[in-house]
Amino acid sequence: MTAQLNPRGDVAVLVPAAGAGVRLGAGGPKALRELRGEPMLVHAIRRVAAAPSVCAIVVAAPPSDVEAVRSLLAPVAPVIVVAGGTERQESVAAALAAVPEGPDIILVHDAARALAPASLVESVAAAVRAGSAAVIPVLPVIDTVKEVGADGVVLGTVDRSALRAVQTPQGFKRSVLTAAHASAAATLTDDAGLVEKQGVPVTCVPGHEHALKITRPFDLAVAELLLEWPS
Repeated sequence: MTAQLNPRGDVAVLVPAAGAGVRLGAGGPKALRELRGEPMLVHAIRRVAAAPSVCAIVVAAPPSDVEAVRSLLAPVAPVIVVAGGTERQESVAAALAAVPEGPDIILVHDAARALAPASLVESVAAAVRAGSAAVIPVLPVIDTVKEVGADGVVLGTVDRSALRAVQTPQGFKRSVLTAAHASAAATLTDDAGLVEKQGVPVTCVPGHEHALKITRPFDLAVAELLLEWPS
């Protein structure tokens, strides 16, 4: 059954999905790798579409797969599909340009975080709606972190109390994200990083354990297990 987005919502979600996913091994674009019989992109879009504030979803697909991705997602949700670029930043910019008039809150989400729940989408959007210009979901760093020199010798132990692992979706006021991409002088893989370079403060909200990034075969196996757990 195709999800119905909220026409009165104030959130558009961009999903750059043109990456090759080399670390996941051979098999085509990462977002189209299967997780429990369905592409990761389908899992991601299904959860995003379930968020009540979302009125538009734009996917940046591999240029050669635009029509295939459009057909793949048609039964899931009404999604705008555009051709992505060779770099993530190019894909986000292409998706941003395709957002229809209306939504003032833009979320950027990785298809590789396919199990991020709708509640996380709403949490990030709510923080932007409350006045934050940029918002990222984070989790505390629980491992001991060492600084290591080029020779493999430990230089010191990093204080992890101030460290956070960043997830997506990342949320922005539309004007803030548009300005950041318009003035980007270097390629970055993190949209919050672009905004930081503009001097805009970035606010953190609690992340979610299910929003892990599926990058390696091991992550794919973990995600298979998480599908058995309620989010």
